[in-house]
Amino acid sequence: MTISLFRSLLHSLFPMAPDSLVRQQQASADASMRWFPWINLVWSVWLFVTPFYATKYYPDWLWPTLASYAVFLLLFHRFHYGRHRLPINLAIAALGFALLPYNPGSQSYIIYACAFFPFCMGGRKAMLAILALLAAYATAWHAAHIPMIYMSSGVIAGVVVGLFNIGMRQKLRSEAQLRLSHEEVRRLAALAERERIGRDLHDLLGHTLSLVALKSNLASRLIGHDPAAARKEMDDVSDVARDALTQVRRAVSGIRAAGLAAELASARLLLESDGVRFNYEMSEVALSAEQETVLALAVREAVTNIQRHARAAGASVSLRSADQQVSLRIQDDGRGGAIVPGNGLCGMRERIESLGGRLRVDAAPGQGTCVEVTLPLVGDRDSGLGIGD
Repeated sequence: MTISLFRSLLHSLFPMAPDSLVRQQQASADASMRWFPWINLVWSVWLFVTPFYATKYYPDWLWPTLASYAVFLLLFHRFHYGRHRLPINLAIAALGFALLPYNPGSQSYIIYACAFFPFCMGGRKAMLAILALLAAYATAWHAAHIPMIYMSSGVIAGVVVGLFNIGMRQKLRSEAQLRLSHEEVRRLAALAERERIGRDLHDLLGHTLSLVALKSNLASRLIGHDPAAARKEMDDVSDVARDALTQVRRAVSGIRAAGLAAELASARLLLESDGVRFNYEMSEVALSAEQETVLALAVREAVTNIQRHARAAGASVSLRSADQQVSLRIQDDGRGGAIVPGNGLCGMRERIESLGGRLRVDAAPGQGTCVEVTLPLVGDRDSGLGIGD
């Protein structure tokens, strides 16, 4: 409760910058990231624990520590929610040097500074900055005639958290680049599909409508003196319209299959960038709009789970139809094991069952996971053309 009130007060005094560290992390993770920085404050307890056991050597530690901690909390907030992170981090490191004569636990500030350097600069520069800071602090520690044995834990902790955050920062950047590539594949696939749709509809409807107009004009001229011939021309118009309807439905089915294919292409990018072999096999299936959407979302959810949790070396997707049913199968050779129903899996099951289908998930330990979606094949109920056969 206290942390929440303090956090709200700082937010009201110092609003979050658009390019702040927390804003970047929220863009690449879930909403729980907003509490992550404040959870890290738990490590600052060593500021107060360390001198408590050495009060006779540092009798005046309390008030300088409290004053420095108030400044640290402000700097900590600005580091995560503001701009200019490097100067703020250097100020945090300076607190460690300033508090050293009063409190050997001041190395906590140095460890925080080591943890923050990877978020101020590139990995190699961050490592050099960490080593330089630890060397300078060790020199100051030695000059203060404090046994170096107490310093070793701070050096080890500073190097460990620095290396960990360098790796985490690089991982966040890689994930951001992958998301951009993922979205670019979808955008280009959608653009190419729109162009293909335009060409197909132009070729299909241009010829058909010209023929309908020609025969309709001919029938209007014949209706007065040759009703039988006019009726024949109108029968031809009806046949042409029916044929056009069939071709449009076939084209729409192709469009929907292409939408699913675009999702599979995006899945290939996601998995192969993570070192997972991926292949898929698609049969030509006439899908309604709802079915195509459900299958595409099922592919996305299953492939995301493979990338995050399966530790798989290979994965495959197949789409087949038989006995008035369409079956989508997504399989991997990962670790398998118990499936914990989450929002994604529950949402997938609800969407599938709303179309009269079923979802089956098999995940034997050590034998990978298989997700199978089965939907009943129905006519093109949503073709949007209110013309009967």
